[in-house]
Formats: sequence, structure tokens, C-alpha cells
Amino acid sequence: MKQLLKAVLIAAALVVLIKVFAFTSCTIPSTGMENSLLRGERVIVNKWSYGLRLPLMGMTGYHRLAARGVERGDIVLFNNPAGKGTIDRRELFINRCIGLPGDTLMLNGQLIQTRDQVLSPDSKLVYAYPGEQEDLVVEAMRRVGIGDNKLVGFDRGDFLRSFSHYEIYLMRQELRGQVTFRSLQTDTADGVHPFVVPARGRAVRVYPWNAKLLCNTIVQHEGRQARLQGDTLWVDGRRVTSYTFTKDYHWVASNNSVSLCDSRLFGFVPDDHIIGRASLIWFSKDTEEPFWHGFRWKRFFRLVQ
Repeated sequence: MKQLLKAVLIAAALVVLIKVFAFTSCTIPSTGMENSLLRGERVIVNKWSYGLRLPLMGMTGYHRLAARGVERGDIVLFNNPAGKGTIDRRELFINRCIGLPGDTLMLNGQLIQTRDQVLSPDSKLVYAYPGEQEDLVVEAMRRVGIGDNKLVGFDRGDFLRSFSHYEIYLMRQELRGQVTFRSLQTDTADGVHPFVVPARGRAVRVYPWNAKLLCNTIVQHEGRQARLQGDTLWVDGRRVTSYTFTKDYHWVASNNSVSLCDSRLFGFVPDDHIIGRASLIWFSKDTEEPFWHGFRWKRFFRLVQ
């Protein structure tokens, strides 16, 4: 009995050590990362991908062993940049990194990256089509194998759904002009401006289009007093035309532009908030199906792309 108890305690200790110092698992709660990650999937996150962020940040501060930079296009797990309390105790988010420290991104008025930048093939846009053609669309989706794609809204008699570039190509090929899909997102509607992703030791110039974003970043993550007066940025009581950041930051985006749970909502993600890279899907099930149905067997043990 003592040997069994000892074995159980050792096994439990190993599980805790692996979870804290090597890998962790997270569940995908929403459709924001479709089609890379589907709602209900469970994903292994490698904590050493960018170097191990040491635990107990509230006591020891931020330290990372064998630190390496995030790569553009990685799907990363991180703590909520807009949360309260100790960083490593905050809510977890998962998104694709599209902007590295020092990058310049072209973003429109909704802070969506414009199409002249390289996007993931899984990135989704919202399309409208006549509501009376809904049955045709649903049947076509079934034939080409597009699942888990629900209506996202309505617009003056049109139905709205989000499709990736490849999915809308399949739909148009399948329907052969029977249904007209109209993209609701244009890159020039509200103007496109350059946004510099802050890097440690680099000065970022203040413009009317980035002043609010920079102000929020300085207050939340740089530990300084900052405010806006019109388009003018004031830091620690002084008017500034540029600001030199003390941390590296990243810009992250959902695959599905309908989902606002990304940098459009909470701004830049500091390096000390990043936990690791999503590496492997080890379980996949449609959460809206009964317990014994909805398993996506072909996605089990698939590498995250």
C-alpha cells in the first residue's frame, strides 16, 4: 500500500512539474481561430518554444530561460494584456502573431491588417448574400465539407457568414453563380495607416491614428502616467511627440475577423505575457453535439499550422 501511494505521489508530482515547466494544455472556447483551431479542441502548448517563463511572477518578477523570439505566423498562448492582477494568473487567450517587435503593419480603421500584407490562408472575412438563398448556401457548405460555420448576423435582408479565402473559392465553384457573395470588409473604407509594433529601446512616433493605442500601452504595460488631450500625448505631465518603449510587444489576430478577442480589443501583447506556442491538437470534438457524437477523429494528434 505504501509503495502504491508513493508511486501515485511521484506520478502526480511529475504531472505538475511537466505542466509548470514544459507543456500545458488549453481548450479552444470559441470560433475565433477557425480553421486552424476549432471550438472544443484541446491543444498542447510548448512552454519552451520562446524560452521558459518562470512561474511565481508576483514574487520573483519576469524571467525567461533560454529566451527566443516569437516567429511571425505562430499561434501563441498568452495572458490577457488588459487583465488585472499578477500577469501569470490572468485569463488565457490564444491568437496568431502577425506583428513582431519593430514591425510596421498597415491597419485600417477597424485595426484589421490590409490585404497587401501576407495573411494566413485560414484568415476569414465576412460575406453577405441574399437571405432567400440560405438553403442553397447551406447545402453547398455541406457538399464541400465546410462545417461549424454559423450565421454571424444580418444586413438589410442579407445573411452574413465568415469564410476563409479557400472556403469562399470552394463555395463559388460549387454554386456556379447561383449565389452572389459580397465581402463586407474593404481595406480603404476608413483609411489605412502604418502602425509600428513597439520594440525595447525603440522610439515610436505619435500620430493621430496611433495616439490612443500608444497611450493605453504606456499606462497598462510601461508603468507610466499618460493621457490624451485631443491627438496630443502627455506622459508624466510632459507633451511628447514620440515614446521609447522598455518592452518588446506583439500584434496578434484571430483568423476570423468577426471575433474581436485579439489586439483590436486589448492592444499590443508584451513579451512577458507570452506563455508558449500551440504545437499539437490532441483532442477535437464539436461541443454542441451530444457527448457520444461530434468527435473530429481526423484532427486528433494533428500539428498546429
